[in-house]
Amino acid sequence: MIPPTTPRKSATFDDYTLSEIRRAAATGIYDIRGAGAKRKIPHFDDLLFLGASISRYPLEGYRERCGTNVVLGSRYAKKPIELKIPVTIAGMSFGSLSANAKEALGRGASTMGTSTTTGDGGMTQEERGHSSLLVYQILPSRYGMNPDDLRRADAVEIVVGQGAKPGGGGMLLGQKITERVAGMRVLPVGIDQRSACRHPDWTGPDDMQIKIEEIREITDWEKPIYVKVGASRPYYDTALAVKAGADVVVLDGMQGGTAATQEVFIENVGLPILASIRPAVQALIDLGMHRKVQLIVSGGIRNGADVAKALALGADAVAIGTAALAALGDNDPALEAEYRKLGTTAGAYDDWHEGRDPAGITTQDPELFKRLDPVKAGRRLANYLAVMTLEAQTIARACGKSHVHNLEPEDLVALTIEAAAMARVPLAGTNWIPGGGSF
Repeated sequence: MIPPTTPRKSATFDDYTLSEIRRAAATGIYDIRGAGAKRKIPHFDDLLFLGASISRYPLEGYRERCGTNVVLGSRYAKKPIELKIPVTIAGMSFGSLSANAKEALGRGASTMGTSTTTGDGGMTQEERGHSSLLVYQILPSRYGMNPDDLRRADAVEIVVGQGAKPGGGGMLLGQKITERVAGMRVLPVGIDQRSACRHPDWTGPDDMQIKIEEIREITDWEKPIYVKVGASRPYYDTALAVKAGADVVVLDGMQGGTAATQEVFIENVGLPILASIRPAVQALIDLGMHRKVQLIVSGGIRNGADVAKALALGADAVAIGTAALAALGDNDPALEAEYRKLGTTAGAYDDWHEGRDPAGITTQDPELFKRLDPVKAGRRLANYLAVMTLEAQTIARACGKSHVHNLEPEDLVALTIEAAAMARVPLAGTNWIPGGGSF
């Protein structure tokens, strides 16, 4: 008897793809979710550091200092801000997140001497009251925007695009638009909202320059002004932001999360952050602005090694979003039973737009968000930020650096040809950098 062959499934039409086809056929609507890209793409794991030995001299971990501070906004702002660590909290809105979550982010960031960011929808007193350094975002929607809050902020971030959806707007479904959220955003209660994908009062970089000058006048030239872009054409977007007068450029890769947008967008638009840093840095170098205009990168930053690698490639600081929510308690296995009731599992929950988050973080349901203790959650975030910073310092010292900003591409090698080409560092064991030509 001939033995039966093992059934073989398609690599192209895998189980998830087939389930999505069946879902689309049954419902006639596209899938919406939060978080960032879940597909496997080249990332910081594909890079390794070359620690010091004979040709390089390492620093003693307990005897020799390794600095971590970074100054942001020194180009034009009268009052640039100084962070004690090169890790900031990315913009996540009240509306998307609960008030307790926003307070916890402010508490954790302040404990470690770094900044947090408002996100869409305006500034809450919980966040302003517990954030020693708060960046105020201006998005295309202009939800919650007012000059008084601009002046109360420590920096202003103009959001042109986001890593999960460069060129697209976000969504906030009606179940999360409570009376408070609606009042801040000037929206009807309980009605689905879609954010605009572009600013209503400009059509190009010249108009952006006018807007930056308006904001400088409103804030008496005190506040650093950031421009945030989703990674798609990082060289030109960085160059144009600098030309328009930005003090800081924020570059968000496709691993960066969102509260809600189409999954087809999240998985198929934009660039990995690993492919985006070197072109942005090159733009700054070509303009004579590297380290004069600071570069913050985000999108999938998870630990101190990721921080150190981003800095080695030329960034001045990083921003975290998804990782910060995990530190607060998002996707905690302790809540597995409740995640299963929602049809998912801990580690995979991404239906943040539905407002049923059992961790109390991405919800406006008062019975759910009161589960999150902002004091305890803020302490967890501070612990996590401290560990990330210590890890980055450990690597910098091993490479012989007295400041994390002294890390450089020469300290890195890549494990794959793709990562070597993207990061413009040699393939491990060789002196070969694949590719060439311009960015």
